[in-house]
Parts: sequence; C-alpha cells; structure tokens
Amino acid sequence: MGAYEFVALDKSGKESKGLIEGDTPKHVRQLLRERNMFPVRVTEVAQREAKRQTTFSLRRGLSPGELALITRQMASLSQSGLPLEEVLLAVSQQNDQPRAKSILLGVRSKVMEGHSLADGLGDFPQAFPELYRATVAAGEQSGHLDVVLERLADYTEARQELRQRITNAMIYPAALIVMALGIISFMLATVVPRIVSVFENTSAELPGLTRGLIATSDFLRNHWLLLIIATAAVLWGLWWLFQKEGPRRRYHQFLLRAPIFGRLTQGINTARFTRTFSILAGSGVPVLEAMKISAEVIENLPMREAVNEAALRVREGAGISRSLAASKLFPPMMIHLISSGEAGGRLEEMLARSAAGQEREVDGRIAALLGILQPLLIVAMGAIVMVIVLAILLPIFEINNLIR
Repeated sequence: MGAYEFVALDKSGKESKGLIEGDTPKHVRQLLRERNMFPVRVTEVAQREAKRQTTFSLRRGLSPGELALITRQMASLSQSGLPLEEVLLAVSQQNDQPRAKSILLGVRSKVMEGHSLADGLGDFPQAFPELYRATVAAGEQSGHLDVVLERLADYTEARQELRQRITNAMIYPAALIVMALGIISFMLATVVPRIVSVFENTSAELPGLTRGLIATSDFLRNHWLLLIIATAAVLWGLWWLFQKEGPRRRYHQFLLRAPIFGRLTQGINTARFTRTFSILAGSGVPVLEAMKISAEVIENLPMREAVNEAALRVREGAGISRSLAASKLFPPMMIHLISSGEAGGRLEEMLARSAAGQEREVDGRIAALLGILQPLLIVAMGAIVMVIVLAILLPIFEINNLIR
C-alpha cells in the first residue's frame, strides 16, 4: 500500500484535503467514493516529493527541529516493542505538520511493502540526509535498530541545540544593527532636512560636516528605491558567486585564515565532523564510509576536502589521526584524542569527547565575540548619532557669522 494525498469534494461541494492509504490511485479514488466524496486530485506522496526535489522550492525537507522530534518519538516507541509500521503510524498521527505527516506515511507504505526502513527513508533524501539513512541501515543490519535510533535522537537533538544556540546568540546583534540602521535612516530622511533647512537660505557657507549631512540626507530621500534595488542586486550577486565552487573555496580559505573567525569556523566544522563520525562509528558503519558521510556535514570546503583525502589515505592503510593531521586544518586536541581512541580501541568515545570539547569551545568563543560586538555596536551607533548632532549644532554655534 502507498500513501496518497487527495483533494475531493463532498456532497455540498466543499473541498476537502487529506491523506489516505491505498494500493493504487484507482483504489484510492474508489475509497473516496465509498465515503461519498468526489475525487478531484490524487497524488502519491513519494512521487510528489521526488518532483519537489527537481523543482524550485523554498523548503524541500524537514527542519532540524522536526527531524529531532520525529527521531526521538521513533526511538521511544521502538524501545517499547511496537512493530515498525505501527511506530511510523503513531508518529505520523502525533505530528501536526502536514508535510511531515505525509512523508512519514510514505515511509510507512514502503515498509509495509516489505522494504527496509532505510529504503523507505531513501525515497525522501531531502527529509532524511545520507548520515541518517546510513545509520538506520547499519542498525537494521546489526539487529539493534532501537539502540541506533536512540543514538540518532541524541545526535539530532544535540545538533539542533548547537544550531539554536548560535542562532539565539546572533538575534540581539542582528536586532541592534537593524534598529540602528532604521533610526539613522529615519533621522536622515525626515528629521535632519527639517532642521538644516533653516540654514540653507543663509548666504554664508555652512560647515563641511553640515553640508555632508545635507547631501547624505538628500541622496537617501531622492534615491531610496535605487539604493534598495542596488543592495538587493549586490546580495544576489554575492549569492550567485558563492554558488560556484572556486569563489566559495577561496572565501572558505579566507575564513580559516581570519584572525577571529578562523578558530570559530574551525571549531564549528570540527564539532560537526567528530559528532557525526562518532554516531556513525558507534552504529556499526564501516570507518571509510563513516568518514565520507561525516565529510558531507562540513560546510568549509578545504576542511571537507581534507577529510576526503584522509579517507583515501586510510583506505591505503594509514591511521585516521595521521591522515587528518596531514592537512593541518584540524585542532591538535582532536588529532590526539582520535590517536588515543585508535590505539585503545575507543574511537567512538574519543570522537564524542572531542565533539563535546569543540562544542564547549565554540560556545565560549561565541560568548566572547558577543561580549565585544554588542558594546562596539552601541559605540558605533552613538558615534553616528553624535556626528548628526554635531552637524546640526555647528551652524547654531556659528549663527552670528551666518546672519552677518
């Protein structure tokens, strides 16, 4: 049986949408007619998701929060001994998001046809990343799917928590910047022209600071639409440029060499890599495959390529720690912990310890940056306001000269 989304009309002509399971679209239409409903459109969930991946869409998969919640629910129900199809049905019924519900029912339909859970997840690659599917496949092969789902739940929740901490940390500076730009633009566009217009009729020359303020104010009032279009064009141009691998790699190399953001970029990507490598290694995924999958979660291109090159060296018989150390892009502490884990047969434990250490370091660096950034933003805003006030006050101080 498959999961189908339908649009149908009841006897009164009212449109109704929903999800239903059936063998074929024809069978689904028959089921709807038995409910005294006229089917208008019937679409299989898997086909709709496949089409969505090849077309433009603002949202192609599940959000990190949704994925973490679904994984935790699946892990809890699996450990209670429920059959897998009942687990998927219960989680889909518990979920309030139509998109997530349809995806889960699509996976359940695949499982009920006799396929494995990993195969069912494979029909929705935008919702379940390769790391997720490979870990589930390893859990099914080893017969410990409930334990693997529990590990995945911990991993997805930890990653979502790290993402949420970074996002929350940037809310206040972003709001402060937007507010500062809004206030300054409002003053230049409305307040300043009314005040300085008093001095424009004088024959004496205005101070340079005042003339510059008037020119800036006139430019904003006369070309504000052009300014918005130019800003949008520049942002789109940068986005288009960074879609190309060459410029994006050079930008990522610059980030790694930057005095402040280099260590932060290195720490974030190292934490992602080691945490992912740890969950895969602990779930029974082969080391080479685990390294390749873990490299995909690294956003920095030079670091991702370094992991892929290290995987080639490991294939040839080299150690993991030595292979990763060759690039000199990863923290020495991570290299030493991996080396210790290889020597003592505790690779998963050492990877998890390295990930926890890197996450703590990232939190500390973000807190330190915010501690510096917030006062700097306030000082910069105060300096700009002071310039505006001085530009207004200088002609007042020279009012006698201007009248003469």
